[in-house]
Amino acid sequence: MSPDSMLPGSVRSAAELNEQIRALWLRAGGSLTAQERAEYEALVVEWAKAVRERIIEAA
Repeated sequence: MSPDSMLPGSVRSAAELNEQIRALWLRAGGSLTAQERAEYEALVVEWAKAVRERIIEAA
């Protein structure tokens, strides 16, 4: 995932990001390369942000 695709205020939902994380692990066969690890970490950070935003909106 390029840094350009990680725009501030992403509109991707936590569910969509979770799907992408799962798909990445399936493609990688459970062992991530350095590039896949970086993509995974970026997805997890974005997922956590989406979850937090959803909780704040619900409050």
